[in-house]
Amino acid sequence: MTRTYVIDGAEVTGLAAFWRVIGEAVNGPGGYFGRNLDSFADCLSGGMGTPDDGDFVIEWHDHERSRAALGREETVRQLQLRLARCHPANRTTVQEQLDRAKDGIGTTVFDWLVEIMEERAPGALRLM
Repeated sequence: MTRTYVIDGAEVTGLAAFWRVIGEAVNGPGGYFGRNLDSFADCLSGGMGTPDDGDFVIEWHDHERSRAALGREETVRQLQLRLARCHPANRTTVQEQLDRAKDGIGTTVFDWLVEIMEERAPGALRLM
């Protein structure tokens, strides 16, 4: 039996809200399903609330609203946070990503999340 987890895109107002919404969709109120990109990827591939056999679907309702909330502005904000805490050896790369995001170039936070879902749970994501 395939389990279905629903993300209400109207509730995704930024990345912090996404972590809450996906955590509650998969593991109930207050549930955890990652709070950074690496842990989210691990949760998707490790059965952290999803069936161990990988038989699940994530329906992202009103995803266009989420796409806007997780768009360029949120991407710039997240890259600024990343730049402030990254290892000095990575600062040049992150600064380049930030500069590109400010110029409206490159992927967005929404794109990052979708890419992780498609990579770690192929076929499980349904944008609605």
